[in-house]
Amino acid sequence: MVQRLEMYALPDFPMVEPGDDLVAQIAQSVAGAGLSLRDSDIIVVAQKIVSKAENRYAYLKQVTVSAEAKVLAESAAKDPRLVQVILDESVEVIKHRPGAIIVEHRLGYVHANAGIDQSNISSDSQNPRVLLLPRDPDASAARLRAGLHRETGAEVAFIINDSAGRAWRNGTLGFAIGTAGFEPVADLIGQKDLFGRTLEATTVAVADELAAGASFLMGQAAEAAPVVLIRGAGLPVAEAGSRSLLRSREQDLFRS
Repeated sequence: MVQRLEMYALPDFPMVEPGDDLVAQIAQSVAGAGLSLRDSDIIVVAQKIVSKAENRYAYLKQVTVSAEAKVLAESAAKDPRLVQVILDESVEVIKHRPGAIIVEHRLGYVHANAGIDQSNISSDSQNPRVLLLPRDPDASAARLRAGLHRETGAEVAFIINDSAGRAWRNGTLGFAIGTAGFEPVADLIGQKDLFGRTLEATTVAVADELAAGASFLMGQAAEAAPVVLIRGAGLPVAEAGSRSLLRSREQDLFRS
């Protein structure tokens, strides 16, 4: 059992632009903090910098708005062009109200506005742009992990995190949308509790717990700390992505 966990928000991380080498930027930021990567460290990066490096921008002036988007935009009190981009990134609209459209993203996540963001990105008022999620966050996480191994020799785990609200509680929370190098869900079914009772349904979203802790350090406004180093989790190495974190529709009581 982990008795001690250390988290470091890497300081002075540069503003990321399309095409930037995130591996080099992370390695330089680790060194700048007076640290060096070790085997079993975990690097958590904000989705936003991955999307920026991958040039996942959509320009609203270039969007062709459908009739469906116009109707939904009126109900949700949103720019029809933004709504069209949300629809393009989604497979289903689940719920909506003024200010929010809850969708199932094409990658399987259920959250507001398909994860499309307008905060902390520069934009031209004549042709505003929004930032989409990475095209394949697990693949992005795997590439960054491999790159850091080549750069530093360390066998690290990797998490790309985002933030979302929850159906049953107020406030946003960090969660993992991409992972590499460890099992994101720990299955405790069959183990014994303190009193010898066999656990029958307990699984732990390890990746989300770590993503949430890192998100607390990153902040949600002007903190400019999009990379966190976690040390001490002691996770065994595994070649797994984040798909096991997604609950199937058949088991989702909020959509049944």
